[in-house]
Amino acid sequence: MTQTTDPIAGDPRFPWEPPLAGTELEHLLGMLNRLRFTFRWKASGLDAEGLNKRLGPSELTLGGLLKHLASVEALKFTWEAFRTDPGEPWRSADWSSGDDWVFASAADDSPDQLYALYDESVTNARRVIDKAIADGGIDQLTEMGDDQGNHASLRRVVCDVIEEYGRHTGHADLLRENVDGLVGEDPPEGWRP
Repeated sequence: MTQTTDPIAGDPRFPWEPPLAGTELEHLLGMLNRLRFTFRWKASGLDAEGLNKRLGPSELTLGGLLKHLASVEALKFTWEAFRTDPGEPWRSADWSSGDDWVFASAADDSPDQLYALYDESVTNARRVIDKAIADGGIDQLTEMGDDQGNHASLRRVVCDVIEEYGRHTGHADLLRENVDGLVGEDPPEGWRP
């Protein structure tokens, strides 16, 4: 039996696929979700040893990337965009040394803690984005800006997060292949975190 799908909504077997013929907004959010799914798949199902394995001289680990991208999701779409509370552990973190503590402290977190933190951050970010778009659209100005008082649109914030995922999903490809040989561009049909 052949399953037909809506070319805009996509195929439920592959929820990470952006629409084939959607609006600009549907494509932006679709691309962000594709990168989220791909990154999460690359980091999935590992124990502490796998999440802490390094490649060559790099300090990056999949666990560090999970926690870093959780912080990006939490902070970009709350504090940076709208000056709203990002919640814990971000609210009480010592940011005086930048975000290096995020990468370093991931080694002290269990795999369950890292996966839960990442998944919760993505779920909350989706909620915030959906509400913000419903309230003011993708072109609304955010609190994020430059030193001349210019403010970034929500579209720019979404694009910044897409860029961040693009960079780190590439890192995750290499790190995961080094852990157990897993390669590939997309999760298998039906995969879920």
